[in-house]
Amino acid sequence: MKEYLRERGEFVQLDETMTLLFVFIESTGIMAPLIFIVAHLIRPFFFIPVPVICIVGGILFGSVFGTIYSIIGLTLLSIVFYFLYRQVPSLSKKINQLKLKWLGDRVNFTIGQIAILRLIPFINFHLLSLCIMDVTRNFRQYVKGSFYTNIPVALLFTVFGQFIREFSTTIILAILLALTLLFYLLREKQVIIKWHEFFNPKPGKSFQ
Repeated sequence: MKEYLRERGEFVQLDETMTLLFVFIESTGIMAPLIFIVAHLIRPFFFIPVPVICIVGGILFGSVFGTIYSIIGLTLLSIVFYFLYRQVPSLSKKINQLKLKWLGDRVNFTIGQIAILRLIPFINFHLLSLCIMDVTRNFRQYVKGSFYTNIPVALLFTVFGQFIREFSTTIILAILLALTLLFYLLREKQVIIKWHEFFNPKPGKSFQ
């Protein structure tokens, strides 16, 4: 019961954060695109799923500009992760443990496979960024790979945001909160998959 109440309290706080974020970005006028990109960078601190932010982008800016802003924000977040992973031992240890738990130590996805996995809400964004680091040889290739893998998730969920932008503000907020709840519940589930059998990746470098 205590665990349930604790999780329920975390979700209520997440609800409030999402509502404030949406209203705040909407009210910033010409600064809205910049604030939205920054929202992608601070998203992990508030445990807001990537698709929810992309949907907000579609609602506020439409499919084209919402997608562009989300790709920029997600790519900048990937770059920040790259440097933090190399400079913060506690972060690198934590993300490596997460990779070992979810994927094992011999998984070597291609960039295309990572792009598909980005579409699955409950797979950690930074975990997949680590997978990109594993299959690229330098920072330039990592940025290029991150950019490509961020396009599908930004496009898909931004277009969905564009689709619901004609609804009233109340309905939009209700949909966002419902999606956040769904993503939160999915995050609690563990999916056991033999990744090497499902994707059958080839050994060695997979990104040129």
